[in-house]
Amino acid sequence: MSEPSAKTPTILIIDDDSEIRYSLSRVLSSRKYQVLEAASGELGIAAVKKSPPDLVFLDIRMSGMSGIEALQHIRSSNPKQLVVLMTAFGTAQTAIEAMKYGAFDYIMKPFDPQKVLTLAENALKAHADMRAVGEYKPTINSEDYKEGIVGSSPVMQDVFKVIGQVTASDVTVMVTGESGTGKELVARSIWKHSHRAAKPFIAVNCAAIPDNLIESELFGHEKGSFTGATGQRLGKFELCDGGTIFLDEIGDMALATQTKILRVLQQGEIQRVGGVDTIKVDVRILAATNKDLEEMVKAKTFREDLYYRLNVVRIRMPALRDRDDDIPQIVDFCMQSLAKQKKARVSKVSPEAMAVLTKHRWPGNVRELENVIYRSAVIAQGDTILLKDLPQEIRDAVGASVPAVAASPAAAASQAGTAAPFPVASPSAVLSSQVSSAPFDTLRTMAAETVALAHARQVVESIATAEPALTVERALDFLHEKLSDDAETILGRLEREMIVRVLKAESGNMVRASEKLGITRATLRKRVDELGLKI
Repeated sequence: MSEPSAKTPTILIIDDDSEIRYSLSRVLSSRKYQVLEAASGELGIAAVKKSPPDLVFLDIRMSGMSGIEALQHIRSSNPKQLVVLMTAFGTAQTAIEAMKYGAFDYIMKPFDPQKVLTLAENALKAHADMRAVGEYKPTINSEDYKEGIVGSSPVMQDVFKVIGQVTASDVTVMVTGESGTGKELVARSIWKHSHRAAKPFIAVNCAAIPDNLIESELFGHEKGSFTGATGQRLGKFELCDGGTIFLDEIGDMALATQTKILRVLQQGEIQRVGGVDTIKVDVRILAATNKDLEEMVKAKTFREDLYYRLNVVRIRMPALRDRDDDIPQIVDFCMQSLAKQKKARVSKVSPEAMAVLTKHRWPGNVRELENVIYRSAVIAQGDTILLKDLPQEIRDAVGASVPAVAASPAAAASQAGTAAPFPVASPSAVLSSQVSSAPFDTLRTMAAETVALAHARQVVESIATAEPALTVERALDFLHEKLSDDAETILGRLEREMIVRVLKAESGNMVRASEKLGITRATLRKRVDELGLKI
C-alpha cells in the first residue's frame, strides 16, 4: 500500500466485497482521488489509525465486525474522521444509527456514480473546512462571561454602564426590548452586584400566570380564601423579603393586580388574598416588558401612576440585528457552555457558517441564536459546525446554499412515475469544459429549466462553449422553435445532438463514445436504435 500524496485527497473504502471495492474505486479514481482499500472492519480501523484518510466509505453489513461497530471504533479514536456508510437496505433504523454514531452521510447500493462523486466532493469540502478552522481559542476569558450578558459593542457597553450605576441603590428599573434580548440577565446582573446579593432573587413571568391566580402567586393567600385554598400560602413578595423580585412581561398584568403592585412600591406592604392584615415587605422591584407601555398608558390598559413608579431608570436592550458585531462573542459563549456541560463535541465554527450567522437578522434575538448553535452542535458530525449544519431556514434567509447530493436514478424515476433511462447527474456537470468528462444525459435534469427562454439562452451558450461546433444559433433553435413543447421533447433534441456529435468525434466507435457519454455500450446502442441514427 503506497503512501498517500499530501496534495491529493485520500479515500479509504472498507468493504468485504471485492467487486464493490473495485467498482467504487474506479468511480472515485476518475476524479484523481487516491483510493485505498480494506477488506474488513478490523483492517479498516487499522488503516485509519496508521494514516487517517480524508474520507472513508464503509459498508454496514460485513462478515466479522459490522460497519456500525467499525464506525464507533473509528470515531472514538478520531472524532474528526468523516465516514460515509454504504448499505443496500435503506431502513429508518439504518439512517438513525448511521447519524447517531457520527456518520457524515450514507449511500444506497447499487451506486449512482454521479451521486458517489457528488457526495465525496461534499464530504471532502467539509473535511477541508474543518481543517482550515484553527484550534478553538476562546475570544474572551470564561470569567468575562460570568454575567451571562455577552457583547462588546457600543450599545452593550452603554447597557453595562447603566447596570453599574443602579446597583448601589434600590431604585426601580424598567428593562425594555424585544423577546430574547436578555432582559432577565440584566435583572440578575443588577441583583448580583447590589447589596441585596445575599438575599433571594425571584423571577415571575406575569404572562404565564392566569389572572385569577397571579395575585395568589405574588401576595399569597389565607386558608379558605377561595376554592382549593386548603391552607395558608406565602406569596413571592413575602418569600423574597430583603431581596429582589423581577416582574417579567409586566405589560401583560391585569389592571387589578397593577393596583396592588403600586401599593407595594408606595407603601412597602402587601395583603394576602382573603386576609385582613397588612404585611410589611422590603423588596426591590425590577420589571421588564417587550410592549410599548407608553401606548398602553394612552389606551388605559396600563396604569399611568404605576408606569412612572416602575420607569425610574430604563435600560433598553438592543436587538441582536443592531449589534451583529457581538455575534461571534455570543457564539463563543455558547461553545464554552457546551464544553462545560459536555453536551456536544463541537468546538469550532467554520468561516462560511459564521458568515451566515453574522448576516442573519435574528428576529428571535440572542435566544434564537443560542438555539441554533445548540441545534447545529448536535447535528454536526465533527468538531466543527459547518454551513450544512445550520438550519435550512437560516441559510435560506441569507441566500446561502449547500451543494445538494444528486438524487438516485431509482428515486428520480419513482418521483416521476416512469423509469429513468439514464443516470441523473448534476446539471453543472454538462457545462464543464470537456463534454467527455460528464454524461450527456445530465441534460435531462435541466428539463424544467430549459422551458424558460431566458434561462434556455444561458444554458445553450454554456453548451456552445463546451462544444464550439454546436453554434449558439443552432442550439437556440432546439429550444426556441417550439417552446410549447414539453420538456422531454426539448431535451430529447439536445440528447440526440450530443450523441451525434460524440459518435462523429469517435468515428462511430461505440465503446469510446459510450465512455465519453458516461453510459454503457448497451445503453448507447439502445438509444441509437430508438433515435433511428445511422453510424
